[in-house]
Amino acid sequence: MTKPVLYLVICGAGPAAHIDRVITLARDDEWDVCCLATPSAVEHFLDLDALEQLTGHVVRTGHQRTGQPALPKATAVIVAPATYNTINKWATGIADTYVLTQLAELTGLGVPIVVLPFVNTALAANRVFARSVDELRESGITVLLGEGGFVPHPPRTGGQAMDTYPWNLALAAARSAKR
Repeated sequence: MTKPVLYLVICGAGPAAHIDRVITLARDDEWDVCCLATPSAVEHFLDLDALEQLTGHVVRTGHQRTGQPALPKATAVIVAPATYNTINKWATGIADTYVLTQLAELTGLGVPIVVLPFVNTALAANRVFARSVDELRESGITVLLGEGGFVPHPPRTGGQAMDTYPWNLALAAARSAKR
């Protein structure tokens, strides 16, 4: 029997430097994890070789090249840490990067998607952000924001939120889609 496939979409925010935590949890939960990363995540937070070693898959940062194996079909998707930028662009239909194109397509295919944001209180207070979260939720996306999910932190205190970032909540939500 093949393992269910979890796409882990990694955006450029502090918790991305600790992405191994959720990968380890997911693998312990019998997921085959495939990572997709935004340019900012790659540039500032990720060690692609270490992620490939951990998952057994090359981290996808761009469209499939000739001769490159296709990603296995996703059972579920976790977008974490989901940034203000990615959430807003995705919700408005902007697909100007590989990750955003994949999220748009996966949304249209109806693949279960869980979003675990990482934003501060000032960003979360923007009406544009609230509309984007509402739009994603109306599209059937699970956005773990607020009580029972990620609670935004005050500006310039994100470093203090690393150890309490709720990776387990995203994985639990994805797990319910696996069944």
